[in-house]
Amino acid sequence: MSINEKTIKEFLRLSGSYLYHRESQELEFKEQFNLSGLADYFRDFAAFSNNRGGYLIFGVKDSPRLPNGMSEKSIEQFNKLDPEKITGYLLEIFSSDIRWNQAVIIIDGKHFGVFKIFESMSKPVIAKKDEGKEQTIKNGDIFYRYGGRTQKIQYAELEIIIQRRIEQNNQHWFDLVSKIAKAGPQNAAILDTEKSLIEKGESKILVIEDALASKLKFIKEGQFSEKDGAATLKLIGDVVPINSVEVIKKVKENLLKEYPLSAKELCESIISMLPNTRQNIIWAVIKENDIKNNPDYSVYNFRNKKQEDEFLKSGKIPSGTPSIYNTKAVDYIVKIIKSMD
Repeated sequence: MSINEKTIKEFLRLSGSYLYHRESQELEFKEQFNLSGLADYFRDFAAFSNNRGGYLIFGVKDSPRLPNGMSEKSIEQFNKLDPEKITGYLLEIFSSDIRWNQAVIIIDGKHFGVFKIFESMSKPVIAKKDEGKEQTIKNGDIFYRYGGRTQKIQYAELEIIIQRRIEQNNQHWFDLVSKIAKAGPQNAAILDTEKSLIEKGESKILVIEDALASKLKFIKEGQFSEKDGAATLKLIGDVVPINSVEVIKKVKENLLKEYPLSAKELCESIISMLPNTRQNIIWAVIKENDIKNNPDYSVYNFRNKKQEDEFLKSGKIPSGTPSIYNTKAVDYIVKIIKSMD
């Protein structure tokens, strides 16, 4: 997915003489790009990947934040980057694939280097080796994006990542078994991608995991056309989609038990821990870090089924839908506010 120029222009929008947007959970500014600083940038790559993804933008002066653009030397070094080599370095350093894009965005004649880092599909991303002149990255490090800073992950966030990975694995098994059950075990065949074998008895139905199925190309017998590198199955007969397979989702039995705090109670809890904090600061932190849309900390408490159906259909939250929060949200917001001091 390419980098959206409008998004970058919004990040670099001025309010008066300074930038409107501050560094956040999904945004980091750097003044200049330097090839010698790759290890530092890779820390941010891993941190964004372990959270919800984000942007690393070069060409922004610090204290005060001003979008001055990159120097000619910085632009030259940024353009010299070989994406294949960088991806290779990342694979050598970290346990999981880090997906990223880069671009140079020109705004009012100024050049800004941009890295867009995507959320990892296989968290946590863990360092496999030491990297950097001063061991900026150490074997076993797990970095995470907290508010406007990158640091080693803390227990609460690591626990969430591990639990979510277990749940995803369980859900994959559940979905696969559901499909087999629908077809009937006597009619189902399993494609083993490691052995390149199809295990079956008198099976008539081939069960393929969704992620693999989306990558396969089917070749009708007698209509073969070779294409190097394409993942291919030879098909005898017709492909018939099984639209009737039921997708069973795990529904949380008691939403309020997991997210017991209303917005007012959340605010009161934070102020009790940080008495000098004003409510508008709390709301700003929630907005800038998109906490309302992060199920680790918050969910929307739809008032009725109609509201939920409307959201699922349009992707837009119906007006007046309240958010509820858990105690992890309190701790997370407190950490961000403290880092702002």
